[in-house]
Parts: sequence; C-alpha cells; structure tokens
Amino acid sequence: MWWLLLTVGLLPGLWLAARTAGAFGGLGVNPIETLLLDTGTYAMIALLVALSVTPLRRLSGVAGIGRYRRLLGLVAFGYASAHFLIWLGVDLFFDWVLILEDLTTRPFVMAGFAAWFILLLLAATSTRAAMGLLKRNWTRLHRLVYLAGILAVVHIVWLTRADYRDATIYALILAALLGVRAFWALQGARKSRGHPARTGAR
Repeated sequence: MWWLLLTVGLLPGLWLAARTAGAFGGLGVNPIETLLLDTGTYAMIALLVALSVTPLRRLSGVAGIGRYRRLLGLVAFGYASAHFLIWLGVDLFFDWVLILEDLTTRPFVMAGFAAWFILLLLAATSTRAAMGLLKRNWTRLHRLVYLAGILAVVHIVWLTRADYRDATIYALILAALLGVRAFWALQGARKSRGHPARTGAR
C-alpha cells in the first residue's frame, strides 16, 4: 500500500517536471510563478492529507491507516522543500541580500519559511532512532505539524491577491482537523479527571 501512496504522491511532481521540460504545453508565460504556485499547492494538499490520517484512523477504527502518516508527511515536506528551493535558487538566484530582505520585510515569506522550517525539523526527527532519543518530547515536537499547517495557510492568505477560494478551502479543512483534535483532547482530559473521582467513590 505504501508504494501506491508514494506513487500517487509523486505523480503531481512528475507532471510538473514533464511540463518544466516542455511537455504538455510547458509552464506558461510565467514559469517561475507556475513552479512556485504548483509546488506550494502540492505541499499544502499533502500536508492536509497527512493531518487527516489520525482522524480517519480513529473514526474508521482501522489502526493500520496510521502507519502512512509519516510517508504522507515526508511527501508534504518534499514538495515544500521544492517550493523553498525554487524560490531560493530559481526566483532569487541564491542572492542572499534579496533572500534576507524577503525574510525580514515580507510577512508571507516569513510565514512560509517558518512552516518549512518546522517541517524540516519533523522530517529530520521522523526516524525510530529519533523517537527513542526524544521519547515523550518526540510527541510534543511533532504536534508542531499543526502550527506548520496554520503558518502555511497564513502564507497562502497573505500571498493571495484576489481569488481566496483555495485559501478558504485550506483554512476550513485545517480548522475542522484542529477542531476534531481539540474535541478529542477535551474528552480525554474530562475522562482522566473523572476516573479518580469514580475510583474514590467506590
């Protein structure tokens, strides 16, 4: 199953690579903008799909779904890194003066960079060795994926000039996922508080 998910996850990137090479009509009149827009879109969608894994697992009762979250998260990181490197190298030609200026004066760039950096940390600590080393802190660290999602949506909203439909859809999906997680966390907290009381009543 993992290879099927990986293939599906890589198909948009392969499609974009083919267009970059001139196939299927190419990248249009503004190829850099197309590359940035498409890789950013793929990263956002992959991240939302990865964040949907836990709710789907809990709602469906199929525990095996959870094992694919890491793979989907790495796909999201891959597209986010492609987006970052295209901005860094193709758009700004690794001009560190321009890069620093963007990072310090353009809020949407700050939000996007922060989202990518969080995903970098999570990808770097996604191994079993990192889990063993960080122990409970690993779970706390990887909860930052939700912050990365929020920052990614903010990045898109601040970048958008006119049509906010995509940004609105992303924001609503992320809000729903955060809402479900908050609801379950609240339920768990209530149960943990109620359990000692019931035990004492016996």
